[in-house]
Amino acid sequence: MAEKSPDGLDLSKEWHEAADTRAELLRHLKEQVPRIFALKKELSPQDEEELVQSRLILPLECFLFGEHPQEGLQKLQQGSSSSQLCGRVFKEGETVYSCRDCAIDPTCVLCMDCFQDSVHKTHRYKMHASSGGGFCDCGDVEAWKIGPYCAKHDPGTATAMVTDDCGLEPELYERAERLFRVLLQYVTDFLVWEENFELPSELQPRTKEDAYYCVLYNDEHHSYDHVIYTLQRSVNCDHNEAHTHTALIDKEGRRAVKRGTLHSCQEAKDMIRSNSEHISLQPLRVEILHAAIMAHQTFALRLGAWFQKIIGYSVGFRQAFCQVSLEASADGDTPCLISRLMLHDARMYKGARKIVHELIFCSLLMETEFKRLFAIEFTKHYKQLQKDFINDDHERSISITALSVQIFTVPTLARHLIEEGNVIKVIVGTVMALLREHLDDNNRFFFLGYNSDKFSRIQVIFHDLRYILISKPSMWTEELRKQFLEGFMVFLGLLKCMQGMEEVKRQFGQHIAVEPEWEAGFSLQIQLRHILAMFQDWCSSDDEILLLTFKECHKALMRCTNQPFHREASDYYMCKHILHVRPYKVSQEPVSIHLPISRLLAGLYVLLCRSGAVERLQDPESCDFALLVELPLRCVVLAAQVSAEMWRRNGLSLVSQVYYYQDVKCRDEMYDKDILMLQIAASKMEPNHFLMLILLRFELFDFFNGSHSGKDQDELVHLNRLTEEMLYLLIVVVGERYVPGISQVSKEDVTMREVIHLLCIEPMAHSSLVKGLPENESHETGLESVITKVATFKKPGVSGHGLYEVKKELLEEFNPFFYHYSRSQHSKAEESQKKRRAQEGNDKALRPPVPPAFYQDFASVVRLLCCDIIIHILRRVLQRAAEEKTTHWTEAMIQRALHLMGQALLEEKAQLEDSRVEEVTFDFSLKARIIGSEHGKSVFLLLSKIKAVPSLEAQKDMIKWLLQMFEIIKCLREKSSPAASMSMEIAKPEESIQDKEKAERKRKAEAAKLHRQKIMAQMSAMQKNFIESNKMLYDNMPESGHQGEPVTSSESSANHQRELCVAVGPNRGSTPAEREVLTCILCQEEQEVTTRAAAMVLTACVQRSTVLTQCRGKIPTAHTDAVDGTSYPLFMPPELAVGTHTGSCGHVMHATCWQKYFEAVQNTTRNRLHAELIFDLENGEYLCPLCKSLCNTVVPLIPLEQLSFNYENAELIGQHLTMPRWIQVLGARINGLKSVTQDNGNNSSDDAKGFYGESQPDFRSILSYGVQEPRKFSDSIVDMIVVCATTVYRVGLQTAPNELCARVPLMTWNTCAFTIQAIENILQEEVKTLFGSLQNRQLAGLKAIVQFSATQRIKSSQAVIQRHFADMFGVLLPASSRKNTPSIVEVDFFHLLVGLVLSVPSLYQEETVDLHPSAVSSAYNHLYILRLVTMAHMLQVLFTSADFPAVAGEDDTEEAKAAAEWCSAMSQYSKRPMPELSGRAVAERVKRGIEPFLRCAALFFNCLTGVRPPEELLIILTVTAQVQMEPLCSYLALPSNVFQLFQEHRDTVAPLLQRWSESPVVSKVLNGKLQTVRYPRRRNRLIDLPDDYSALLNQASHFQCPKSTDDERKHPTLCLCCGAMLCSLSSCCLSQVDGEDVGACTAHAATCGAGVGMFLRIRECEIVLRASKTRGSTYPAPYLDDYGETDPHLVRGNPLHLCPERYRKLNQLWQQHCILEEIARSLEVVNVMFAFEWQML
Repeated sequence: MAEKSPDGLDLSKEWHEAADTRAELLRHLKEQVPRIFALKKELSPQDEEELVQSRLILPLECFLFGEHPQEGLQKLQQGSSSSQLCGRVFKEGETVYSCRDCAIDPTCVLCMDCFQDSVHKTHRYKMHASSGGGFCDCGDVEAWKIGPYCAKHDPGTATAMVTDDCGLEPELYERAERLFRVLLQYVTDFLVWEENFELPSELQPRTKEDAYYCVLYNDEHHSYDHVIYTLQRSVNCDHNEAHTHTALIDKEGRRAVKRGTLHSCQEAKDMIRSNSEHISLQPLRVEILHAAIMAHQTFALRLGAWFQKIIGYSVGFRQAFCQVSLEASADGDTPCLISRLMLHDARMYKGARKIVHELIFCSLLMETEFKRLFAIEFTKHYKQLQKDFINDDHERSISITALSVQIFTVPTLARHLIEEGNVIKVIVGTVMALLREHLDDNNRFFFLGYNSDKFSRIQVIFHDLRYILISKPSMWTEELRKQFLEGFMVFLGLLKCMQGMEEVKRQFGQHIAVEPEWEAGFSLQIQLRHILAMFQDWCSSDDEILLLTFKECHKALMRCTNQPFHREASDYYMCKHILHVRPYKVSQEPVSIHLPISRLLAGLYVLLCRSGAVERLQDPESCDFALLVELPLRCVVLAAQVSAEMWRRNGLSLVSQVYYYQDVKCRDEMYDKDILMLQIAASKMEPNHFLMLILLRFELFDFFNGSHSGKDQDELVHLNRLTEEMLYLLIVVVGERYVPGISQVSKEDVTMREVIHLLCIEPMAHSSLVKGLPENESHETGLESVITKVATFKKPGVSGHGLYEVKKELLEEFNPFFYHYSRSQHSKAEESQKKRRAQEGNDKALRPPVPPAFYQDFASVVRLLCCDIIIHILRRVLQRAAEEKTTHWTEAMIQRALHLMGQALLEEKAQLEDSRVEEVTFDFSLKARIIGSEHGKSVFLLLSKIKAVPSLEAQKDMIKWLLQMFEIIKCLREKSSPAASMSMEIAKPEESIQDKEKAERKRKAEAAKLHRQKIMAQMSAMQKNFIESNKMLYDNMPESGHQGEPVTSSESSANHQRELCVAVGPNRGSTPAEREVLTCILCQEEQEVTTRAAAMVLTACVQRSTVLTQCRGKIPTAHTDAVDGTSYPLFMPPELAVGTHTGSCGHVMHATCWQKYFEAVQNTTRNRLHAELIFDLENGEYLCPLCKSLCNTVVPLIPLEQLSFNYENAELIGQHLTMPRWIQVLGARINGLKSVTQDNGNNSSDDAKGFYGESQPDFRSILSYGVQEPRKFSDSIVDMIVVCATTVYRVGLQTAPNELCARVPLMTWNTCAFTIQAIENILQEEVKTLFGSLQNRQLAGLKAIVQFSATQRIKSSQAVIQRHFADMFGVLLPASSRKNTPSIVEVDFFHLLVGLVLSVPSLYQEETVDLHPSAVSSAYNHLYILRLVTMAHMLQVLFTSADFPAVAGEDDTEEAKAAAEWCSAMSQYSKRPMPELSGRAVAERVKRGIEPFLRCAALFFNCLTGVRPPEELLIILTVTAQVQMEPLCSYLALPSNVFQLFQEHRDTVAPLLQRWSESPVVSKVLNGKLQTVRYPRRRNRLIDLPDDYSALLNQASHFQCPKSTDDERKHPTLCLCCGAMLCSLSSCCLSQVDGEDVGACTAHAATCGAGVGMFLRIRECEIVLRASKTRGSTYPAPYLDDYGETDPHLVRGNPLHLCPERYRKLNQLWQQHCILEEIARSLEVVNVMFAFEWQML
């Protein structure tokens, strides 16, 4: 290592001049590579990269450019142009886009950047997550119908278009070829190298060192934990090292886990194998590699990345590389280098594969000609590559076979590969070779005991066949015809092995022992579904091919030997017709559901008819249609018998097969084609013979021939069900004409009909419609093109999804026996349509729709409807209904018979209207009237007879319609006017029926009216009862009366009303004296809420909140037990960084009932699976028994204190107790109390004395203004107060419960203040009135919290509360001697107001006696505290304001003058000249700043005193805030011009203003050195989201994880509270919270939302709600597609747009603190079996 490395340029010259450049290059690599990559001590990645660059890469680049690389590169870039192909290789999970309008097929995709700059952004696009391995098709003209280029790659009019000319100087090109040849050979040799101990001879070192690596390889059998466990046990490493090794093994495919001697590595290998075998049956794959081999292999990978970089510099380099990689070897035996790499792919580890695939992507697939040559190589080795893939255990995305999509989907390449390499034959041949092991003795597939993993890998090969067939040729060459036919023959060979596979035989006696295997056969069928359609599509494009393929298919079918006849033909007689046919009973002999050749033949025959080529069939009569229809008919009969429950003993497997046979996934190429074959046979066979054949196969021949004597009940049921199915089949054969080629309909007509019938079941969402429609090979259903023609769209609300409803005028196309309806869909649709017709006042007859006319080739199908046998069948069915017991027939049978008759009559009517009567041969009506009429048993007469059968009441309307149709047709035949004769016969009965119906309707209406009156009476009684028992909920309603009368009042009633609307001060209104009687939701007993009764409680949830924070992400800590003067929670900082919110769902219980309930919940829940996910028992959580809201405490209900307020007394006291006097009295009391408690610290009385003269009041003078006895509370209320206060303290401070802690009262005041602020914020946000617009639950909860906070002090030490009051009061009366009192810009004044108001009664406490301030004392306390706090807050607003509104007009109002005067005084006090401000501007700014505070204060005093607010505050604020200020001020006993406060109390406040202004913090704020909160505070909302979801996806695609450099798939997750983009569910971003590993979102929620979070997972398009570390739930994202549906995980991939209403709902969920509740509810609904590790999110 000590010697200096030679200079790169000198080295390159030596190599250039050497006779054998290759040998010199390899010699250099032989020396240098082991020195860098095989050191005993592993280098750091940076040092290793530095050495690689200087010793290896630089010399190679010098050789390549012939000069220093930088200079060579500059010259190269001057003469080159950018590529027109994007070629970006997708990572797993990356969002890609496909245009449904312009892409040639769904595999044509664009990367995010190209899509954003393309024309396709305005088209119908789809987005989905890539599975990795594909690349962007931007610039590929063959991939797009229009717009192949994005703006970035569009060649436009640029002259420097990339051409075949590589643009390199010949010398440079030649050097590149030489270098690439040597290096690619080197890379290939080492990537396919299989010797572990020996190097190639030319790289053998002189001395072989005893240095080896023990290398562990990735496999898909062992989990992360298995590997970590094994490594910890085997190679002596800790958990973190083992985790790192495992992560790298998973990512790169292998990792050296030990370096040492051969012996030590062998020991490690044995240990790993034995330890891993304990866990899994298969041991881990471990190899021992010599250090030099490992070094060269590592460098070979590094060279792969280098090749990509060099190729990216120039098209010339790319072409040189392609040339070298595809060069045939000199000996001609070994394949070219790229083929060697491909053939070795399955044996390479993951990292090597990725490098090779990326090399192919950026070179061979970017050059048209080389792509063609590569495709030929790929096809040549196709079979081997697929065999290797099948035996490999890695996913397909990292297999070379995944490249097929890049080759086979290019139309010109696909065509070329068919002509040159017959790729169809190759692909089908590969499938056949791999499935050969599953063939039975009859050469048919039999999948018993198949390997599902291997089988699913084989199925992937069918994708390649689909890719090849995607674009059918517009021009056929002879070569293409020849090769296609050859491929088709091989494909027929595959179908031949499927024809008749997995036969079933009906089980008699006992149930089948083992369910047979059936999934494999159907998964094959599903794979072939589109391929069969595409083969037919190809055939239809050339008549010659069509004829040849039909003949071959026919030949193949004739050669099939499945389900042969075992008996000779015999004659069957019915209605004088003879059928000569061989017997076969589906119920007794084997039958198969798989008949692909028969079905392909049916499809090809229809195409022949459609193109007219059917006439060119030589000897078409050679087709024995009875034979061709045999197998499909058996299959249809099998489905009918299964439906009739005749095969119950054959188990579920057969039921599943029949389900899939008719399901939308398979029916196109199964059931539909069988119906098609039946229609073909019906058109070619004599109709009576065809019907006799159907009766025979349905095993109903004897039943209808009268010779069936079976009276067994089960057998009768089966026969009835079979008759229903047989009649249904006849309806389908005759009526289902919506197939292009059978009648004149287009594909669009077919889709329209499908959609109409789906919507006739019920209105449906777009996604449900898509699921109900068959997809084509491009995954398109054609729905968009027809939906607007057939349906109207109903937009969704805040939840649910948009629905389509079928247009009324299209309902006449409804066919109740639509052949794609399942049994349940049929009954639903029928019910729905009958209901609709009844609502519209029509009859309930569901008439058959008029079908389109058959094409000529199929016209004879309708003869079925008028032949003798059908008349016979109908007569027998109707006769049973008319004459026999109900066990011999069913209503469904009659319904089907009536429908068939309707079809026949419509057909006859259509023919009579189109032609002359004598030309019409269709004579159903005549036969129906004549045949059997001599015995009174003609169809017509029987029809009239069954009209009277009571059990056929539901069919009466249909029978009536049929009889009318008979008359119409009779008239048409007789050429008379149908209207005339009908009016004669039908008018009278119609009239009588109408009269009856009217009478019936009237009777029903009367009955309904009586019923409604009865219900209304009941509801009224219940309502009264409810209001009585829930009076609390109706407390604050404006219309509720106020019984509370003042004790002494001689004023007028008008004055009295005004007084009632003041909540503070000597003029305060009285508390309404209302009894509150509530009902416990658990025991249903009523109880009045009083102070001495047993406690009643409200369920409540206490949670930390950052909804109002002004400094998101910064959460203060309060873990010290000492309550010093500046810490939270004593003073809430103005940023409201984190608050404690208490919310309630408003449900009331007895405290004892709640305790029993809570204990029961604890006992039952401990045993429940994952119950801890829903609620945390340790923290006292439970669900409300009634509404299931999450709760963690209860709030005791404390009634309002009924005060007797003496207004005269109040006036007298007021004359003496002025504000300065009040301050002195309080100061003296505080000082006295401190001396009593031996606390001779700083006191504020000195300051009071200094402020207001010498006349110091007495210590007890405070008591002289009025005291009273405190309220007495029952023990249970006191207990509940402790429970609630302890929870608030524990949750708010995240600390252990301690009811004696000095901070308990502080936290109760804080939660009271914060909850009020949160409610005020919501009301302001939703523009609702301050009073009267709260929900009952919010109002009840708020009142309870305020009363509880006011009462809590009875359980705390009064000395502590007095100390808190003194500390808080210190903010308003700053003392120079107090060092730690915050300045007025450092506190939230509403929290301070609540704290002072609720703690001031403690000053009245005497040592020997409990005293409480009287009502008058409290009124003055509240008044002066409020006024002082308001003035301080006004100053706070002024000091923190920077932007004053520009206000027009003069400063001539009283308010403006007062504001200007106050502002100038303040500038003097603060010794800082204020800018020239108008008084009006100051007034506006300050009023706007203090309004939220006043609103909160009004709510607080309303809940504290119960005084009714003025009417103005109950009116919605439609005008300016100014209108709200006056009633607010009057309610709070403040002057409406708030600046008058400073004039009223000038002498009192002047010294305070000076003290407040002198604070150093205030100076910093005024000088702009300290940032503080501005007022009014910013109202927090969730972040703004873009309208188009692709903008978010774009943001996510450019997201770089801050802690990771690799390019692995990330899960970008957006915090909706602050907009931070996080890397969730990823080990790179794990962090520690409270000593536990948590994911990025959990860690972020802890700081951003105090544990609560709302995140949008962008690639999954879903919201995640978080609460605490272990709990969370998903929630629909607020993005909807054009059809009003959300799209979790982008499954459908439609364009998505933001729904403002849903986002507003999410915002409300967050602001109203309902996230915890939502999580609990969703977890309660979803029964979680496997807990999701939310903390790792």
